[in-house]
Amino acid sequence: MTDPLHAELLDIAREAARRAGELLRDGRPADLAVAATKSSPIDVVTEMDIAAEKLITGLIADRRPDDGFLGEEGASSDGTSGVRWVIDPLDGTVNYLYGLPTWSVSIAAEQDGERVVGVVAVPMRGETYHAVRGRGAWATGPWDGERALACRPAAPLEQALVSTGFNYVTAVRTHQAEVARRLIPRLRDIRRGGSAAVDLCDLAAGRLDGYYERGLHPWDVAAGDLIAREAGALTGGRPGERPSYDLTVAATPGVFEPLQALLEDLGAWHD
Repeated sequence: MTDPLHAELLDIAREAARRAGELLRDGRPADLAVAATKSSPIDVVTEMDIAAEKLITGLIADRRPDDGFLGEEGASSDGTSGVRWVIDPLDGTVNYLYGLPTWSVSIAAEQDGERVVGVVAVPMRGETYHAVRGRGAWATGPWDGERALACRPAAPLEQALVSTGFNYVTAVRTHQAEVARRLIPRLRDIRRGGSAAVDLCDLAAGRLDGYYERGLHPWDVAAGDLIAREAGALTGGRPGERPSYDLTVAATPGVFEPLQALLEDLGAWHD
C-alpha cells in the first residue's frame, strides 16, 4: 500500500503538472520571446517558464505551506516539513520557443533528502508519467487507463539506441560533439531530443536503450530519474557515483555498465 503522504504528494504533483502543462500549451503567445538568458546567450528563459513555475509553487504552497522548493527559475526555500519539491517548469525551453513538441513539466518530491515522487507531463504528446518510490512507474496518454512502464529487454551496446543532450556553453558542447562522434560507431544510433525529462521517460517506456548527458541540474532529472529507475532502468554518474552535473547516465541493465564504462574512457565528463 502506498504511504498516505506519498499518495498526497503524487496527487499534488500530478495536478500541478497538468495545470502548468495546460498553461504552457494553451497560453503560449504567438510572439513568444526570450525573457532572459542563463549560462550563455542561447540558454534562454521565456516569460512562460516563469509563469509556469509561479503556478506550480503557488499551488503547492497553498496545499502544503511548510514544504521547501528548488526550482529552475529561482524558487528556493528550505521548508520545515522534511519535504522539498524539485521543479523544472519547462524542460526543453528552446524546443518550446521554436514550436517543437518535445518539452515537458517536471516535478519531483523529496522526503528527508530522498526522492519519493516524480511526475513528468509532456503536453504535446498528451502523455504524463509518474512514479512513487517502490511502487513502479506508470503513464497515461492517448490510450485507455494507466499503463505500467518497463524498460526494454537487454541489448548489446552495439544495438543500443541512446539519447543525449548538448550544453549551451560553446567549449563544452564542442567537446560533447567529439564524444558523440566517437560513440556513434559503437551504438545503433544516437538521438537528441532536447528535454532530459522526456528522454528519461522514453527510456522508462522502452523507446530508448540508454541516455547520457553532462551539465544537468537536479531539476532536470529529479522526476525522470525516479521514473526510469522504477521502470527497471539503472542510473548513475561516473563509475561508482550518483548522477551529477559532471555526468548522468541511465540505461537498461544490459546497456548501463558498458555505456558508462565507454563514456568514462571517452572522457565524457570533462573538456
